[in-house]
Amino acid sequence: MIFQAATVSFVVGLLSFANNSNAFLPNRAFTSNRIAFRIGDYSENGVRAAVPKADSYDVTLLEGDGIGPEISAATKKVLAALSERCGFKLNLKPALIGGIAIDEKGSPFPDESLEQCRQSDSVLLACIGGPKWDVNPRELRPETGLLRMRKEMGLFANLRPAKVMSQLVDASTLKREIVEGVDVMVVRELTGDVYFGAPKGIDTDPVTGERVGYNNMIYSESEVRRIAKVAGDVAMKRGKKLCSVDKANVLDVSQLWREVTIDVMESDFPEIDLSHMYVDNCAMQLIRWPKQFDTIVTGNIFGDILSDEASMLVGSLGMLPSASIGLEGPGVFEPIHGSAPDIAGKDIANPLAMILSAAMMLRYDLSRPDEADILEGAVESVLDMGLRTADIKFEGDGCKLVGCVEIGDAVTEVVAVKVAAA
Repeated sequence: MIFQAATVSFVVGLLSFANNSNAFLPNRAFTSNRIAFRIGDYSENGVRAAVPKADSYDVTLLEGDGIGPEISAATKKVLAALSERCGFKLNLKPALIGGIAIDEKGSPFPDESLEQCRQSDSVLLACIGGPKWDVNPRELRPETGLLRMRKEMGLFANLRPAKVMSQLVDASTLKREIVEGVDVMVVRELTGDVYFGAPKGIDTDPVTGERVGYNNMIYSESEVRRIAKVAGDVAMKRGKKLCSVDKANVLDVSQLWREVTIDVMESDFPEIDLSHMYVDNCAMQLIRWPKQFDTIVTGNIFGDILSDEASMLVGSLGMLPSASIGLEGPGVFEPIHGSAPDIAGKDIANPLAMILSAAMMLRYDLSRPDEADILEGAVESVLDMGLRTADIKFEGDGCKLVGCVEIGDAVTEVVAVKVAAA
């Protein structure tokens, strides 16, 4: 995903106390329950899976742009060690997306890449984009390929966990007492809203001659209902608390969102403690008191902004995975950080978010939850060893600064040890 550096500063500019009776939610005890939900098929432990557990899987690998090839190389080593020692095969098949696809195929997401993704058991994506393509027309920009992939593959639900690891609590820019124990899941609707609504475009007013840009923020009831059900399932496996974020005081589309969400929770998830919050207030509350949240559900544009903001509670975008899934077929698993072209090729990128994205892939798409646990545990073990890439290293932490290759190799070694000891 392309991460725009201005996103967080934009959110900060929006921060204000909203006139919302639900502005302040009661605190909760920290929960570390695994995330699981029921869409499509299930693996043995109740987690959604695109395919049943098997001896061999075909996975499309989209390395993308910038640091993508570097973090992909580290992740491939880790997955090779895991699959070899756990007795299954991962056939990682490369395909093009983003800027490199524009350069080589003239399209940000070529038809052959789409078809390969559809035929795969799962898709692992690194990152896309860079200033080289920012001046291109809209149809030839990397993010257009990402939007097409989501739409064509029916990936309507995006799951973004923001969990503060104990080893990195001091890496956050916020105070320890604010972020320690934070464990938030943002469930973002991914294929509707203003990004996809029509009509849209830039026209010239025939009377004034002035250019006018416009987009359409639109949701159907069925779109809201299906994402609300995903959020309900996620919340049921966590703390049974769900905060639905909208702007119902000024937007008609948000009024529909709120009405449908209430209906879904009352009919399908009566055990869930449902609350509502305006998006500007939520942006403020994520910084002021993030531990009040367990699961958040919101629309595409609000979720885009809030999930990036929530990720900064952890201290670095380089630590956070995500999953984009639909009702059926393969999901797409990717780190939430951008392509960081300024550090590409310098061996300073952090591959841990992509490794953790591979763990989510094993859990949600490939019916391999035990192997997912091994990967997640290996990442924590490497952090316990005191190894840090530049983005999670801070002065006086007593840790060793390492590069992308070294920390990736360390995870690979720990995986081998953990499997051998199992």
